[in-house]
Amino acid sequence: MQSSEYSLSHFLSPTTLAGALIYGLVFFFIALALATVVRVLARRTEKRLTDVTALRFATALTQVLIYGAAFVVYAHLIPELRALGTALLAGVSVVSLVLGLAAQSTLGNVISGLSIILYRSLFVGDNVQITTPKGLATATIESLSLGYTLLRDSDGAEVIVPNSVMASNVVVRIGRRESRT
Repeated sequence: MQSSEYSLSHFLSPTTLAGALIYGLVFFFIALALATVVRVLARRTEKRLTDVTALRFATALTQVLIYGAAFVVYAHLIPELRALGTALLAGVSVVSLVLGLAAQSTLGNVISGLSIILYRSLFVGDNVQITTPKGLATATIESLSLGYTLLRDSDGAEVIVPNSVMASNVVVRIGRRESRT
């Protein structure tokens, strides 16, 4: 009996390849189940909202965090991955610095988009006036995303405005949509 207990504990040990694979599958399926629950809850909530931009962003971010947390816990459990994790952390910090410098404009739009969505200063359906390269434009907000705000002017033309511009310029709301949730 003792030899079968030894072989089972050896098989489930995170120091063996079989144990590491089993733990990896367990962590993956736990993360998959949690991410599925988040998606289902978000879909149910979307039905009651008129503007789902913030919910969709929060859902995607939560799913990424779930998988990231599962991987970090898994990496700390497997001794061979601890050293790899330290090396990856150092490499990621250098890569993030380079990408941050290269993507300043894009990151500025995303941060401004977060600001617009979280502070709820603008809503889909609002009528606004904004200065464009053609001059003062009156338009209706058709969509808000993390990077850009899509407007439709009175001539039916689409005006795509980077969120960094929307957040840093004066936008005059001249009409509000009727219902807000």
